[in-house]
Amino acid sequence: MPDTAPQAGNGATPEDETKRKFREALERKQAKAKAGAAHQDAGPANAHAHGPAAQKRNFRRKSG
Repeated sequence: MPDTAPQAGNGATPEDETKRKFREALERKQAKAKAGAAHQDAGPANAHAHGPAAQKRNFRRKSG
């Protein structure tokens, strides 16, 4: 099956050449981002950083 994308030396227009360069740069950028260590399995550092927010608040009337 022949490749339908125009190559750089096959009379490609300058717009096609620019798009190709940007696409290659984006692929390199995405590959570099995926190569880094993913911290998704570690979880949050501290799940309850600001105390017990799950408690119901008690509102008291002023008595004076």
